[in-house]
Amino acid sequence: MKNVLIVEDYQIIRLATKMLIQDLYKAAVVREAASFNVALSELALHPQDLIILDVQIPEGQGFEMIASLRAIQKNVCILIFSAIEERIYGIHYLRSGANGFVSKNSDTDKLRTAITCVAETGRYVSPRIKFELLNQLDKNNYRPDNPLLDLSAREITIMDMLIDGFWIKEIASKLDVTESSVSTYKARLFEKLQVTTLIEMFHKVTHYKDMD
Repeated sequence: MKNVLIVEDYQIIRLATKMLIQDLYKAAVVREAASFNVALSELALHPQDLIILDVQIPEGQGFEMIASLRAIQKNVCILIFSAIEERIYGIHYLRSGANGFVSKNSDTDKLRTAITCVAETGRYVSPRIKFELLNQLDKNNYRPDNPLLDLSAREITIMDMLIDGFWIKEIASKLDVTESSVSTYKARLFEKLQVTTLIEMFHKVTHYKDMD
């Protein structure tokens, strides 16, 4: 592996990750980006073997970030390295085209394993995500212990935007969909989460994210 791009807005995390990569791959050229737009520019200028991506960065686009990166370099390996809830978000990022997902709550050995697996085999699936995926294969008996696991990627995106205070019109504009589509997703979220107001949804989502 020769070229690695670290997309992370916290300098101390970029530095620690860079040191780990250079320990694993002595000849690696490591570039850094503190925002998603800078990452896109870097990728356009310098093809990469691996992108280590924190999805919670300035100008981030959620699950759409994977497609945006692949529009520039189709076959680049992408490892999500983020503090978002692993079971809730990890599977959706893998389905969106990421090569792996590792939580920032993981120890250094797990991060090292994730980097080497993605760099050398093109795939890393943590034991926790693997267990959830295997459970989901049993469609007749699968009953998620957390209702957030039953949401689609688009439902999760809209749920997070509603909780962050975006209006339906703003969400429609950002996602390039109609306002009626957003309203339909909102109604579906209320039904699935068994809530009737945004305040209720905020408290319930916070509870289920904390338990995960």
